[in-house]
Amino acid sequence: MEHFVWNLDPVLIEMFGLKVHWYGALFAAAIAAGFQVMKRIYTKEGLPVESLDNLLIYCVIGIVVGARLAHCLFYDPDFYLSNPMKILAIWEGGLASHGGGLGAIIALFYYHKQMKLPFLFLLDRLAIATAIFGFFVRMANFANSEILGEPTDKPWGIIFSRVDLLPRHPAQLYEAIAYLLTFVCLYLIHKHTQLKQKHGAIFGLFLVMIFSARWAIESVKVSQTAYQEQFVTAGQALSIPFLIVGFVLLASAFISKKD
Repeated sequence: MEHFVWNLDPVLIEMFGLKVHWYGALFAAAIAAGFQVMKRIYTKEGLPVESLDNLLIYCVIGIVVGARLAHCLFYDPDFYLSNPMKILAIWEGGLASHGGGLGAIIALFYYHKQMKLPFLFLLDRLAIATAIFGFFVRMANFANSEILGEPTDKPWGIIFSRVDLLPRHPAQLYEAIAYLLTFVCLYLIHKHTQLKQKHGAIFGLFLVMIFSARWAIESVKVSQTAYQEQFVTAGQALSIPFLIVGFVLLASAFISKKD
């Protein structure tokens, strides 16, 4: 069986000794796409677009710090607790999306205190932008041949030749598709329905859709932990609290009589 071979040069362009990597370019595209989605939403709802500059700064810091700490503490705690200075070595790789999500929520809480807007109202809008952000980040992982799936004989298996010659589940693409479908769904709900009036409903739906997909996809991922996992993967275990919060928010939004 012929399988698609993926062997993308991680360097997008090199000029005058400077290199631009695919990962960096796609991560920048993720930030730009998320910002543009928020700008469109703010413009449509008559919110102060100029305040988004602060939100962008807070979220980028929250995502990077949260993702790095989560990776260090949940995926390889022994190494990083023994070498704490290595926690700062982000350029060596290691960001966990669960921690990035929590970091973004904390950043948004700080922003909401400044703006005097309801926290769940803002979370609903940020969830839409986060979905498209996640799509580009997972495409960056695909470009970098990282976050690999287990070997498979399925016809859609991909050989990441920079890693080995085994056809594998393209776990990054599975997640990218999940993020893209979630973005389209949430954006259309926000644009064409009144669900956005029920604070927390869109964010709750985001959590349920994304972390249900994460739970399923984790079963075909190569383990990213430095220790033996029991019963469930670290990614699945970290998804459980987000799923619970998502279901609670959805239930609360529909049970509440207040819009």
